[in-house]
Amino acid sequence: ALTLGERLANPGDLILCDADLRGDLRPLVAVDGDLNVAAFARRQGGGFGIAKLAAKRLVELRSGFRSREPLSGQRRLTQRAREAVFPLAAGFGCETAMTAEAARVGLAIEETTVELEHRATGRDLRGFLHRGLQLRDILLAFGPQARNHRGLRLPLVGWVVGLAHPSLAPVAAVGVADDLWSGEERGFRAHVGTGATTGVLKLVAIPAYGLLRTRSLSGALLVGLAANMLNQLDTKPGRALKAYLALSLPLRAPKTIAVLLASYDLREMAMLGDSGSNSLGAMLGLRSVGRLTERQRWSAIAALAGLTLLGERRSLGALIESTPVFRELDAWGRQPV
Repeated sequence: ALTLGERLANPGDLILCDADLRGDLRPLVAVDGDLNVAAFARRQGGGFGIAKLAAKRLVELRSGFRSREPLSGQRRLTQRAREAVFPLAAGFGCETAMTAEAARVGLAIEETTVELEHRATGRDLRGFLHRGLQLRDILLAFGPQARNHRGLRLPLVGWVVGLAHPSLAPVAAVGVADDLWSGEERGFRAHVGTGATTGVLKLVAIPAYGLLRTRSLSGALLVGLAANMLNQLDTKPGRALKAYLALSLPLRAPKTIAVLLASYDLREMAMLGDSGSNSLGAMLGLRSVGRLTERQRWSAIAALAGLTLLGERRSLGALIESTPVFRELDAWGRQPV
């Protein structure tokens, strides 16, 4: 919401503050600096300081800056700071990641003590749940990130598929490498034409993984092509996960991790990334080996190869959006634009 709101704001200085804030922010405006952060004069509520300590350490590790108030949401940003830190990280990690990014690019950061009050959480169940979510988002904000179709910066969480299903960890690891170090190349031809890219690594490693797991050529092709197919679909929130869940029914593939990830993916709180889409696609390929006859396997390989070739020439997402029935199913559950 902050990122989308910032796009609508007029150029120039921008003030961010909590909706329940009480006090005077003028001291924050009076201080020179690209990013001015308010430090509350008196502590209100809070837990044991675990989330705050983690935030401080992560900011220092990322940028070398020692922040006093990395969690404060009361901030003034100059136009220069806005251009440097937006789009923000998702959820409760946005403030901490903002401070780290501003320091990393050399902006002047001032943390000013201000007489402010707000509705604080205490050491009760509600407070601990809030700080647990805060810590989760802070950790994710300093992990792999990517921008989605709306330009929002979201954490890539598909690697959890490898944790939930350790047998898929090699595929998840190759996907993480692509998430972290991929270039601008898209499609088989672009990757092969460029040479040593993370896409070429996936092109070799995932079918090799399928060959080791299934001991058959058809199994290797099914795993590689299914992983690529789901990756091609992962261009809008929920699209790849819906395809996975639909195909998991006849193949009797695990559904729990996909359902859990779908709630975050559809709400644009996280993204699968290549690690998630490739891993889930590989799962479908492996399950199809056990469920299909040899003839059915080669029919599936032909169908997946056809989709791959089609995706090289035209976006599968564009085809979905141009077909009314698929378009409605695809949009179901997604955040309105």
